[in-house]
Amino acid sequence: MSDMRPIEEVDPQLSGLIKKEVDRQRSQIHLIASENYISYSMMQASGSVLSNKYSEGYPERRYYEGCQVIDEIENLAIDRAKRLLSAEHANVQPHSGSQANMAAYMAVLEPGDTILGMSLDQGGHLTHGSPVNFSGNLFNFVAYGVDKETEQINIDEVRQLANQHRPKMIVAGYSAYSQFIDWSAFREIADEVGAVFLVDAAHIIGLIAGSAHPNPVPHADIVTATTHKALRGPRGGLILSKEKFAKAIDKAVFPFSQGGAINSQIAAKALCFGQASQAEFKTYSNQIVRNAKVLAGAMDDEGLRVISGGTENHMFLVDLRSIDTELTGKEASQFLDAHGVTLNRNSIPFDPRSPFITSGLRMGTPSVTSAGMMQEQMVLLGKLIVELLRKRIDPYSVNLYTEQVHELADAFPPYPAAFAGHV
Repeated sequence: MSDMRPIEEVDPQLSGLIKKEVDRQRSQIHLIASENYISYSMMQASGSVLSNKYSEGYPERRYYEGCQVIDEIENLAIDRAKRLLSAEHANVQPHSGSQANMAAYMAVLEPGDTILGMSLDQGGHLTHGSPVNFSGNLFNFVAYGVDKETEQINIDEVRQLANQHRPKMIVAGYSAYSQFIDWSAFREIADEVGAVFLVDAAHIIGLIAGSAHPNPVPHADIVTATTHKALRGPRGGLILSKEKFAKAIDKAVFPFSQGGAINSQIAAKALCFGQASQAEFKTYSNQIVRNAKVLAGAMDDEGLRVISGGTENHMFLVDLRSIDTELTGKEASQFLDAHGVTLNRNSIPFDPRSPFITSGLRMGTPSVTSAGMMQEQMVLLGKLIVELLRKRIDPYSVNLYTEQVHELADAFPPYPAAFAGHV
């Protein structure tokens, strides 16, 4: 018989570490743009008995018996994803955004083909051609970046590079860029050079689902995404595409790059797609963007320069040199984490420092919005962060501002205190 004892009895050490992480999440203000707080129902789906079932293949085309219910669940996730995002085809099996990108590339390209994508040091992602990633090893990436003055994508440069290098694929999307992208302009350029147009919407898919950001699906051939950021779902990936790419994408996920699906995660994806289709999710998504705009504005008012002048989505970068030429992203992020604010260092466009040190920080508002914070809290939080950084060598001021950070975190916990013993 299966062991039905709770984890605190089976493994007290591990249980204690999980509780310790719950306490950390409850006691900090979280501004990492790629993180969010999932619901108890999402945890239930992710940790359900669906983990027991092996199901290589796709609904009605499995290599194992006993997949009748699994087929219904995956079909539910597929149907909800297509309806939510106006897609012709959806593959819900990718384990992550990186694996979604790998499968999408391999579905329509050959190793060595040229891809035009956004430079990592100006806002792109590892899978957009970094030499330490599979993308940079398997494909010939040509990078576009941002204009030095506006710090926004120069679509004329994208067009010039596309005509010069004739890529087989053009990738739009990012991990650290705060402005809208003109999907139709990228579509035009892809058509001019005969390229497949792929949008990496990992960071913005939740905002798209909540109608807080323009939808790239009607313009792109393929859209890849994750489900664990602003979408507020389980950790995992997603591929949406035009129907003509469906068969190739499905084969590129299984059997080419993955084996058995993680059925518990697919069930949680179905749950998050369902929740994202509700009216309250639209309110939530728009609040994420409002919070990001207000937080960026508050920091700018305090003298901390915001890259590209502001944000149109859930995140933004700041240039720490605007308040202290010696302050690095590494030092600032570690200092803030020790005083109640968790975020990450990030290179800024044309950063003279290494990616491990950086001159900037990246901030995002999905988690604080999930915790219930609104514009009023963003104004206070922006001021506290800048003051902490400015006066980081003044113990009295640091203690004063840290106390206010903890008060703010205590007022907006993501989970109730009693919840800590039930995860």
